[in-house]
Amino acid sequence: MVDVLVIGGGNAALCAALMAREAGASVLLLESAPREWRGGNSQHTRNLRCMHDAPQDVLVDAYTEEEFWQDLLKVTGGITNEALARLTIRASSSCRPWMQRHGVRFQPPLSGALHVARTNAFFMGGGKALVNAYYRSAEALGVDIRYNTPVESLELDGTRFVAAHSGAERFEARACVLAAGGFESNRAWLRDAWGQNERGEWPADNFLIRGTRFNTGVLIKHMTQAGADLIGDPSQSHCVAIDARAPLYDGGICTRIDCVSLGVVVNRDGERFYDEGEDFWPKRYAIWGRLVAHQPGQIGYSIIDAKAIGRFMPPVFPGVKADTLPELARQLGLPETQFMETITRYNDACRIGTFDHTALDDCHTEGLAPAKTHWARRIDTPPFYGYALRPGITFTYLGLKTNERAQVHFGGEASENLFVAGEMMAGNVLGQGYTAGVGMSIGTAFGRIAGTQAARAAHKTTEAHSAAV
Repeated sequence: MVDVLVIGGGNAALCAALMAREAGASVLLLESAPREWRGGNSQHTRNLRCMHDAPQDVLVDAYTEEEFWQDLLKVTGGITNEALARLTIRASSSCRPWMQRHGVRFQPPLSGALHVARTNAFFMGGGKALVNAYYRSAEALGVDIRYNTPVESLELDGTRFVAAHSGAERFEARACVLAAGGFESNRAWLRDAWGQNERGEWPADNFLIRGTRFNTGVLIKHMTQAGADLIGDPSQSHCVAIDARAPLYDGGICTRIDCVSLGVVVNRDGERFYDEGEDFWPKRYAIWGRLVAHQPGQIGYSIIDAKAIGRFMPPVFPGVKADTLPELARQLGLPETQFMETITRYNDACRIGTFDHTALDDCHTEGLAPAKTHWARRIDTPPFYGYALRPGITFTYLGLKTNERAQVHFGGEASENLFVAGEMMAGNVLGQGYTAGVGMSIGTAFGRIAGTQAARAAHKTTEAHSAAV
């Protein structure tokens, strides 16, 4: 029997395993994926949102607790647990030295992401490098790692964890950390969560899964049946507008379309449906998947002209290119007349200002609904480009209710030896919406807390057993 069993193989699970091992516990980590796909959604990340009161190596200026909180409050619309959110925010200010001790390296933000240089620390080599560094450190410290081991159920004694089951195998432990992700790759569950819309469509049928194919929500379902307290709306998720040509699973960061704020977005009817310039892209990119999900056919089209080129991180696939706007409409399969009316109305509504894509500038529209409040420039300079967009689900927000100790709750009672971290509890902080890098902040904070608490719980069990003997 090991002291601590960690179920999951991404950032939160690895943080838990490392912290528990550093606290002197024996640790077994069970990852459902094969070794080459290890790391869950963390392999697709780029950065960590960090509070800091003064410049810190790759982080410029300051990003205070209150500003971080206000950013989170804005994107969640107040659907968040302030105590757990602030715990996450404060933890983000002190985790980087620990991460560096485990091999994680940071770098200044790449061109196209300079507007988050103050708020986010970027991983050298991205999320895959971070995951690999943690696995190397875990192996060096003596953490036992098992791949291709999906856990289907837990054995509980009341609220106490006893063992986990994977097929015919049974894994006993004195304490357990659940960090197995959400249910984004469970198409049937997504379909149930989103239901059928007023047009008779099943929106989830057109979703792409930006994250890992291995997050099917099996343990969330099991814990629900076991009486664990849940939190979050199953239809809420980190949902990004990604290239419609992206693969069904594991598209990751390179399929995101980042030129939305520099042009206009239309639906399949050739009509705009939201303010493309509402706020900085890192604070708004994760609302666009949900916006597109509510459009006919769950598809949208990001339209830019030559002036936008070089001002955003290019996606992996080139856009559809045309020398005229009518030609672009035809290539994209959009109704040409309506499309041209939309672009003409937008162009006529643009008010000349001082364009600056790194600031909330004064380029805006007047007399147009929906308005474009920043970065509004006429689309009039060939060549023109169009990108078809689909909703891309990164991770879901339905999860297990928890507290400052990362404990799983059953009917309001906290378990003494069962803990949760990462996407399985992110809904405590993220009721809706998203801002860049905060998922890694949550996973790192609660992974470290869960690992520490699990080690303590295991030691208490050992001491109690010794005293009884």
